[in-house]
Amino acid sequence: MTTWNSTREAATQDVRASLRRSGKTWAEIAEQVDRPLLWTVAALLGSHPVPADVAEAVGRLLELDADTVVALQEQPYRLNGDSLRADPTIYRFYELLDVYGPALKEAIHEEFGDGIMSAINCNVEISRREDPDGDRVRVVIDGKFLKYQW
Repeated sequence: MTTWNSTREAATQDVRASLRRSGKTWAEIAEQVDRPLLWTVAALLGSHPVPADVAEAVGRLLELDADTVVALQEQPYRLNGDSLRADPTIYRFYELLDVYGPALKEAIHEEFGDGIMSAINCNVEISRREDPDGDRVRVVIDGKFLKYQW
């Protein structure tokens, strides 16, 4: 029996290989399916279910087989454990939250009241900012505030 995880991991590998073969960029795929860049990348790497029409469009763009197109539409398990920390870029985000997480929480509570910022209902954008000391990575997270309901 094939589990979701192995099927979805295989679909992710198919997407990566097809993207390389096609010569297309993530940005081109996102533009062609009319979705935000980081949502597109996250979804095609397995962090979001891809709506059927978008999965089919991606399938055509990357010449994916029917099983891969179906796997893209499945609801994912979003937590992958500590194995992600082995990647240096992802580790830096963990480190960033370890250092600034408590301060961000306090600032959010001071500004908005008792609640959280949604990680589901949010937009994430990335851009480059030129700097004479080395280009800067700019990450913007625009999340909906959810007031705690007691």
